[in-house]
Amino acid sequence: MSQTPTHYLQFTDLTADDYAYLFTRSALIKRKFKAYEKHQPLTDRTLAMIFEKASTRTRISFEAGMYQMGGAVVHLTTGDSQLGRAEPIEDSAKVISRMVDLVMIRTYEQTKIERFAANSRVPVINGLTNEFHPCQILADLFTFIEHRGDVNNPLDCLKGKVVAWVGDGNNMANTWLQAADLLGFTVHVSTPGGYEVNQAVAGVSGNTCFKVFTDPLQACHGADLVTTDVWTSMGYEAENETRRQAFAAWCVDSTMMAAAKTDALFMHCLPAHRGEEVQAEVIDGPQSVVWDEAENRLHVQKTLMEFLLLGKY
Repeated sequence: MSQTPTHYLQFTDLTADDYAYLFTRSALIKRKFKAYEKHQPLTDRTLAMIFEKASTRTRISFEAGMYQMGGAVVHLTTGDSQLGRAEPIEDSAKVISRMVDLVMIRTYEQTKIERFAANSRVPVINGLTNEFHPCQILADLFTFIEHRGDVNNPLDCLKGKVVAWVGDGNNMANTWLQAADLLGFTVHVSTPGGYEVNQAVAGVSGNTCFKVFTDPLQACHGADLVTTDVWTSMGYEAENETRRQAFAAWCVDSTMMAAAKTDALFMHCLPAHRGEEVQAEVIDGPQSVVWDEAENRLHVQKTLMEFLLLGKY
């Protein structure tokens, strides 16, 4: 294993050309999966999954994906790993990365995963942090390309498109801005006051890749995709009631979807709370692609793991 592995800690860690490859490759790997064709390039490779934040989709998609590619999985929870508590993060990284081929971490502060990666001999993947969620946006973009583009020319359909982000200026919003800046589309951001996207965290400046709207309905006008997330992300539960009041006008409903383009898609990274951040008529309606979006975590992450370990081929 190279002493300088490629990590995937935020969306900007890869290039536009890398993403073009990943989207096209994901389509191939998904076709094989649907046709029950074996695709096992990671035989005898081991993925360590470290969870300090619980997850359904992240665990299932990474674990099933690694097994499907012929590899093995070691699953560590907060109690098992005590990352940064029982021993320094740097020491944990040096030990774990000598025993496995790939590490996925789902945790709180981005600095924690960065410290781990800086001391890891193997690729490290961000399964979610407070600041970024690159694997989810990877799946979301692939889903949009499947529905509205050509997987053989995946970036063409993203150019000039408009994504409406309605809700919290959280890790998903940060990552959407990074993707827009890199791949040439625009994000219309609408959040309640006090919950804006932190441009410094996202690493984007000016309004080249995003526009801010105080009115969520205005943000949805002309959008090709409308997307949202829960009002209270994991780790912010103490703010739940305050957020419920602040976000009351940021529930994606049929009026917002009607303001978007007639063929606009709706996405949500799940879990969803119907009647809060989205109405049931939207998430369960004909424009919603949330189930394809959820499934595609499996396919894009398989491709990502293959790419980080074996490169392009």
